[in-house]
Amino acid sequence: MPSSDRPVVAVAALGGTISMARAAGEDGVVPRLGAADLLGEIGADLPMDVRAETLAGLSSASMDFATLLRTRAWGAQQVEDGAAGLVVVQGTDTLEETAYFFEVTWPYDAPVVITGAMRNPSLPSADGPANLLAALTVAADPRSRHRGSLVAFNDDVHEARWVRKTHSSHVEAFSSAPAGPLALVAEGAVHYFHPSAPRVPALDAVSYAGLVPVLEAGLADTGELLDTVVKAGAKGVVIAASGVGHVSTGLADVIERVLPDLPVVIASRTGAGTTFRATYGFRGSESSLIAMGATMAGWLCPRKSRVLLHTLLAVGADRAEIERQFRLRGDL
Repeated sequence: MPSSDRPVVAVAALGGTISMARAAGEDGVVPRLGAADLLGEIGADLPMDVRAETLAGLSSASMDFATLLRTRAWGAQQVEDGAAGLVVVQGTDTLEETAYFFEVTWPYDAPVVITGAMRNPSLPSADGPANLLAALTVAADPRSRHRGSLVAFNDDVHEARWVRKTHSSHVEAFSSAPAGPLALVAEGAVHYFHPSAPRVPALDAVSYAGLVPVLEAGLADTGELLDTVVKAGAKGVVIAASGVGHVSTGLADVIERVLPDLPVVIASRTGAGTTFRATYGFRGSESSLIAMGATMAGWLCPRKSRVLLHTLLAVGADRAEIERQFRLRGDL
């Protein structure tokens, strides 16, 4: 039984590199370790009590909304039963999307902290145990309340809104340009650099099977791919556009044609910076796309824009509400 003077942290293990091991005769590592195995790596002398469960054993490339909805429901029950925070352990490939899903749908003051590892447990200096311990520390700290969804990785603490995986293999794979980390974990404590900011009210989290793809605009883009996904039944589309939200004239023609029937969100493919609203005037520029009825993502990257659009379509949001939510969450 948990001690009355110790915080309780719930841990949901979903798989990923942090849980991977190699079996005899196999060419590579695969998810094998559960929540108890991961916690065993960091020892028993923890300053918090832990409730842990293995909810999935996936590579993060195979993460899906159904698993995230199930994890959210489990975490919500843990918080309602008194947990001070929730730690979600998964692979890093889609970690930023999981973090933003919780940012959009988590209604509790108790934080959600997402973590994982870049090096599997069989490699020298595997980073999983340190990342998990940091995540537990963040989730248990009272100052983490009201901060929504966070990522604890390589001793940095990032806000879900800003964090991105920016390196394919280094242990310092996550960064938060241009905002920078929210906090640092050192000597078993969290050191916050900024006070908690007001949170946008959470959206409902419901199952949705509609197709919501991300399409990247590029050189000599005719818009043919957008036409193809619309004909395939897409319910909404995110365009990873050039620069501050620009597309070719060919793609602009298709966007204008499909906009009456489905929402189109324009995000920047650059990896940093916001979409503009009223600087450029050529066809395919941000101002021309807005005039057509496209929604600008602001500071949200294409991947997070897709998570938000998927969630909004799931709850039946109309075009006006989609526009309002992207302004609330995408603009500073």
